Amino acid sequence: MTTRDLAIDLGTASIRVWGRGRGVILNQPSVTAVNVRSGAVLAMGHDAYTLADRSSGHIVVERPLRGGAVIDFGTTARMLEMVLKRCGATRRQRPKVLLCVPSTITHVERRAVEEAAHRAGAAHAYLMEQPMAAAIGAGLPVQEPVGSMIVDIGGGATEVAVLSLGGIVTSKAVKVGGFDIDTAIRDHVRDEYGLAIGERTAEELKMAIGAAYPQQEEPKAEIRGRELASGLPKSIVIAAEEVREAIDEQVTAILRAVLDTLADCPPELVQDVLANGIALVGGGALLQGLDARIAHESQVKVVIGPAPLDAVISGAGHTLEAFENLKHLIG
Repeated sequence: MTTRDLAIDLGTASIRVWGRGRGVILNQPSVTAVNVRSGAVLAMGHDAYTLADRSSGHIVVERPLRGGAVIDFGTTARMLEMVLKRCGATRRQRPKVLLCVPSTITHVERRAVEEAAHRAGAAHAYLMEQPMAAAIGAGLPVQEPVGSMIVDIGGGATEVAVLSLGGIVTSKAVKVGGFDIDTAIRDHVRDEYGLAIGERTAEELKMAIGAAYPQQEEPKAEIRGRELASGLPKSIVIAAEEVREAIDEQVTAILRAVLDTLADCPPELVQDVLANGIALVGGGALLQGLDARIAHESQVKVVIGPAPLDAVISGAGHTLEAFENLKHLIG
């Protein structure tokens, strides 16, 4: 490994890159701008939004990753190529790349991701399971003979795992994440109020008054959108309790994954989890009351990890920095 080498968290919502000895050097949305006439991938990240906004409609923004999985390997390879170029990779200086992937990835998908990385310009691609990276980033003792439980709620999926002695003992993934919670809010506002709101408005509403568990104060928020009947702008006031009910199906799916993972865990490691608690990371960890809801239903204390949004890239970066000592943690 050299200073040119990179660790990449290829998330559904964002792509983060750690440069060896440099820390996080790139943080961009996991989107591409695609010319629908030619199929060419023209830009990625914030540049993709800018390009699409300035086009006449023939350039659209697409997400090559959905539900925590790569659905378009060609576009993903092109996006990785742009990422590596931004991070200083050249034909003469091809970096080694450590890529974080879902724990549920199949052998065929692993080969496809490795091939995408090589096509993008990587000299060699190592794959690390996201729950392992997240647990390292959260400071859990993954190499010790102790059971550690991690819940990583990303934009498109939630991964739950129990780790011990440098490996994943049991895990479960569900295709429910922050985007699905946003969509549930949008659907509720449309169905109940006949009002169309955008992704950004739904996310802002979630962050402002969204909660997974009753709070001491139940605030209200005013939102603006387009009334479907008239097509005109309209404002409504919505209560926190209403939002909580709207997202309950998604929160319950996350909770069920936690409980199922605990049920599949060996009894000795369950005792460790009961003693040490559950670490909650990812963007979804910031949903108010989610830690309290999981703790209440599982009867296990829940701790939100430090810098939960950066847990996966921090863990991958730590592994990259001490690669020779930690490469046995790579799947």
